[in-house]
Parts: sequence; structure tokens; C-alpha cells
Amino acid sequence: MKNPFFKNVGPYSIDKLLKKIGVENSKDYKKDKIFDISDLSSSTSKDLTFFHSKKYSLLASKTKASYCITLKNLSEFLPKSCKPIFVNNVLLTISQITKIFYPESVEDGFDSSVKDLSKTLFKNKIKYGKNVLIGKNVKFGKNCFIGHNSIIEKNVIIGSNCKIGSNVIIRNSIIKDNVTILDGCIIGKKGFGFFPNKNQNIRYPHIGIVIINDGCEIGCGSTIDRGSLSNTVIGKNTFLDNQVHVAHNNRIGDNCIIAGQVGFAGSSILGNNVMIGGQAGVSGHLKIGNNVHIGGGSGVINDISDNTKVMGYPAKNLREFIKDNR
Repeated sequence: MKNPFFKNVGPYSIDKLLKKIGVENSKDYKKDKIFDISDLSSSTSKDLTFFHSKKYSLLASKTKASYCITLKNLSEFLPKSCKPIFVNNVLLTISQITKIFYPESVEDGFDSSVKDLSKTLFKNKIKYGKNVLIGKNVKFGKNCFIGHNSIIEKNVIIGSNCKIGSNVIIRNSIIKDNVTILDGCIIGKKGFGFFPNKNQNIRYPHIGIVIINDGCEIGCGSTIDRGSLSNTVIGKNTFLDNQVHVAHNNRIGDNCIIAGQVGFAGSSILGNNVMIGGQAGVSGHLKIGNNVHIGGGSGVINDISDNTKVMGYPAKNLREFIKDNR
């Protein structure tokens, strides 16, 4: 789904857009208008997308985008309907374009619009503790509870029968029904996306959101970053233990159980019924299948197929791990 919160200030003609970012219009693109920027799988014929690694060649071959920021050696994977725009650094260029379309997504400071909940229309609708603050564009369902010192910043939708603990901060998120978020969580802040530079690191704008589906529980002190171009999603009835970190663009399936201090790097996809032991780490851009079990303390650096049990670093099949460590 498109971000319902950040304002898109497009469209731009492709010619004007390339001039804004200082990219040569070598093929003399002029008339076409670009209405949005999106990832390979979500793009429509009105969008511009990006393609920076052969790992995504299958997605690239099926993209519906009209234009694609890419490298010369990757253009062969694009369909004929998608016109390539060649640059030296795909991710840096797409960052510049995202800032043009969504200028409000760059900054992520505190929300100055918040008011004490007791002075809002929610005061008779929600059970709440002391010093609870609410920002603009916030919606609640029925029978919700918020603990002491929590801040529901701007751009949040919370469903019915939800329980928000104390000292929680939420923004740019959609939280569906029957969700419990325990004390000290931070949900919907920007992810750890930037380009290292000797003088000044260049921040990547995050226009995605966090979606937490029905029946989830998020443990104390956990952090869930919003997506960059796509969304960060927690599936139905998935439980996260304390101090779990979910980085931008991760998609965790339904009925998963994630134990304490597990960390996910960005853009990995987990299937349903995945169980992960404490202090495990999952690298970025991986696919973890359905019914996978990952032992505590493991380091996952490769894709894992369905119905597999792994352990160790790098994580390997459980039987192989036990054999190697007798």
C-alpha cells in the first residue's frame, strides 16, 4: 500500500526530474510524467523505480514501471516497456529523487503538534495514564488503553482492543485490532538508511510505514523502523519478545515467535510460523521460508527454505550443526 501519511508533491516530467538531480538526459526523455517512485514489484506505469543488484533480476523483469534508475550491465533484465536511466550510484540517485517527491519524509525530529490527551476528543474514548500525548492525524478504534508517559505522534491509526504500555513512542504506523505493545517500544521512526561520506553522511528518506496486523504482541524495549520505499510489516498473531529490533522494509509473516534480543537487518522476508531463539541475527535482503526454526545465537546470512531447522554461525542445518559440535 502507498504511504497514507507523507504528501507526494509530484508529478514531474522525466526531463525536469533528471535536471533536478543532475543526471544527463542522454536519450532525450521529455514528455512523460512521473507520478511517484516505488519499488520494482509495486510500481505502476506512472512510476519510476530502481534496480541495483542482479539478486532482483526476476522482479526487474516483471516491473510495470515506465522508467528505472539502474546500471548499464543490469538493463538487459528490464522489460521493453521500462526505459532505463543509467547512473553511477543507483541508491544515491534514488535517494535524491525520493526527497524531491516526498520532502517531508527527510526530517524525523520530535512531533511539535502533540497535545495532552486530556485536552483532545479522545479523553472519553480511551483509558489512559498520566502525561499521555497525542499528535495530529491520529485515529483510535474502541476499547483502547495507553500507559503513562506514552506519545502517539502524528500519522498513526490504532484499531480496537489495543493496549499500549508506558513510555512508548509511535508514529507513521497502522496498528490493527487486538495488538499489545509493551513498555518502552519505539515504532515508526526512520530506519538506519544513509550513504557513508567522509564529511557528512547522506540520509535516505523513509516514506514507508509500519503495519502491525491483528493479534500481535510487541515486547518491552523493542524497535520497529518504518520502511524506506516499501513498508515494514508484522504478520497476524506474531509475538516479539523484549528488545527485538526490526529494521526497515522487513516483512515478518503470521504466527511467528521471535525471542529476546533478535535483530533483523533491512529488507528480509520471513514466512509464516517462523520461530527464532534469543540473540539470533538475520542479515538483510534474505528470504526465510515457512515453518523455519532458527536456534538462539545463530547468524543467518543466507536464504532458508521451508520446514528447515538451523543453528550456528553461519547458520546451517541443525543436524549438521550437532554433528560438527559433538
